[in-house]
Amino acid sequence: MLLKCKYVRTFGTDPFMNLATEQVLTEEVQKGEIILYLWQNERTVVIGRNQNAWKECRVGQLEEDHGHLARRLSGGGAVFHDIGNLNFSFCVRREDYDVDRQLEVILQAVQRFGIEVKKTGRNDLEVPGVGKFSGNAFLKTEKGCCHHGTIMLQVDRENLSRYLSVSAEKLASKGVDSVRSRVVNLKDLSPEITVDALCEALKEAFGQVYGLPVEEVPAPTEVQNQAEYLSSWDWRFGRRIPFTVTLENRFSWGGVELNLQVNEGIIREVVCYTDAMDPQLSEKVERALTLCRFRAADMAKALEFEPELAAWIRQNREVYA
Repeated sequence: MLLKCKYVRTFGTDPFMNLATEQVLTEEVQKGEIILYLWQNERTVVIGRNQNAWKECRVGQLEEDHGHLARRLSGGGAVFHDIGNLNFSFCVRREDYDVDRQLEVILQAVQRFGIEVKKTGRNDLEVPGVGKFSGNAFLKTEKGCCHHGTIMLQVDRENLSRYLSVSAEKLASKGVDSVRSRVVNLKDLSPEITVDALCEALKEAFGQVYGLPVEEVPAPTEVQNQAEYLSSWDWRFGRRIPFTVTLENRFSWGGVELNLQVNEGIIREVVCYTDAMDPQLSEKVERALTLCRFRAADMAKALEFEPELAAWIRQNREVYA
């Protein structure tokens, strides 16, 4: 039985620190308490635990724009975060986990701004006839559970499309694909809504839905180890999600088509087709790229023996980290 409602809000926008904080709150939540954690990230694409980073996001473009690619512990699809978005997390023990009740907190808070909202079949939240403003994902551990999601207030939809719209024509993956839905910013429907005002509304709705006083508590401070792991190459790109990708281009000396098989972020197999006059080019390319990281800088360095090819790889921002 729930006896305590705790409220945590952080103001830093580093996605790895914020996700690490969420992880610690989920691991350390005590019996009889539920935590509502509110946080924001700056220019970040967050993908689900079992998604292919390169298929879901223009990783190279994102990083070139000083953004971040993060992978969360829960499943679900890719989402874009900026400071026009507010993220929420409910951290609670398994015996008190109740998605409908948790979603009711979000619904009641948004309705305070005169916006009609409802839950859809995939546990998303939408404004009927207008679009989705909140996507949700879920994580259950041995003891604790985490239900988290987004609330779009004034997200830059141009950047959302810039980073998330990836053509799948040349990339086949065994990862989980995102489901794209029409989205809406709540600010377009209720101009007076702000991040601070919504945080207060969520805090009030939290207490009303659970019928308990809400205690504001500080965020945990010992999260650096978790943040370092969540920001690592191995976690973000090295998951065992095999995929194949085809890259092709024409150069002054001929055309090249690269068929790459990638797993754990490493190029495992390469087939190079070319009409170049150099009869050894295919073999040299295949040898250079095998066991190379699927990353523009690493691949370009391996191909330095052919400057045009290396330059093309280095500048390609469609699928590379």
